[in-house]
Amino acid sequence: MVSRVLVILLLQALLADLVPGQTALNVGVLRSEFIDSSGVVPSVHASTIVETTDGLLVAWFGGTREGSPDVVIWASRLTDGHWTAPVKVADGVQPDGTRYPCYNPVLFALGDTLFLFYKVGPEPQLWWGMVQTSRDAGRTWSPSQRLPHGILGPIKNKPVRLASGMLVSASSTESHEANSIWRVQFELSADDGRSWRVVRPAPSLAAELDAIQPSILVHADGRLQAVGRSRQGRIFETWSSDNGETWTPVARTLLPNPNAGTDAVTLRDGRHLIVYNHTTQGRSPLNVSVSRDGRGWEMVLVLESEPGEYSYPAVIQSSDGLVHVTYTWRRQRIRHVVIDPAHAGG
Repeated sequence: MVSRVLVILLLQALLADLVPGQTALNVGVLRSEFIDSSGVVPSVHASTIVETTDGLLVAWFGGTREGSPDVVIWASRLTDGHWTAPVKVADGVQPDGTRYPCYNPVLFALGDTLFLFYKVGPEPQLWWGMVQTSRDAGRTWSPSQRLPHGILGPIKNKPVRLASGMLVSASSTESHEANSIWRVQFELSADDGRSWRVVRPAPSLAAELDAIQPSILVHADGRLQAVGRSRQGRIFETWSSDNGETWTPVARTLLPNPNAGTDAVTLRDGRHLIVYNHTTQGRSPLNVSVSRDGRGWEMVLVLESEPGEYSYPAVIQSSDGLVHVTYTWRRQRIRHVVIDPAHAGG
């Protein structure tokens, strides 16, 4: 029997020229566009998106190439239906003049305060967490501050704030040490980000997974589920039944993963939506799936299927109920897609 995924990809290939700039099987896709970064820097990656009191704001890192000292954090705002020219909002210049690359910005709104978390360092195994804040929807920013030792901040995807007021930030570590693995950790704050403490999933009785870059889903019964990237060919998951204080051992899901970043969000209707590469090799296609229970997933959209890299998505649901996705397009540009979740299956 031909799989659902293969049918989707075959039909998309046949119909791809019908709507220039969009995929053919795009029921529910209302808008698809580039955030213009052409001519600013040659390489961009790892976007993040937030809804502010003054509309949508997107940030990403860009420079000569990932890991180059000239890589900084850029941002663009959606104003009157158009994205503004990118502006630099953070860099890795140290007090002694040494310059390190920036990585993985994460925008997060908490009341009237907008947080920009990002990483700085010579490489991911040695980076540290930074944060700056804005009280005017990202038009101006406070001086950058280094997070406390051992606190990296949200490593790729946004934190969640629970009904209790607790902030749960999904993070992870990588290491150069022999026989070490990638490890998930969660950073909790009960005082709106002024202080943090770290908790980690329970150890596994089986072989540990190399897992990083979680996203947090919030279930109707109060359980939290974190899903994200692994080296073992599948998206991982871990669950918490006590507001993020303890987590189950990291385990594989049924969704494939080519060792590439994902993002996920719980929609207001209770469904969960994930954006990911539905493959174990390469970073195309880029897909959207939805789930009622966080275990059984239905693919509803193929955002990209051409050869190349389409990766590192970020996803939010805005106050009008629409879903916004940004992602890396061939390391050259950041793409923004608007989805009507009412037509996104599930």
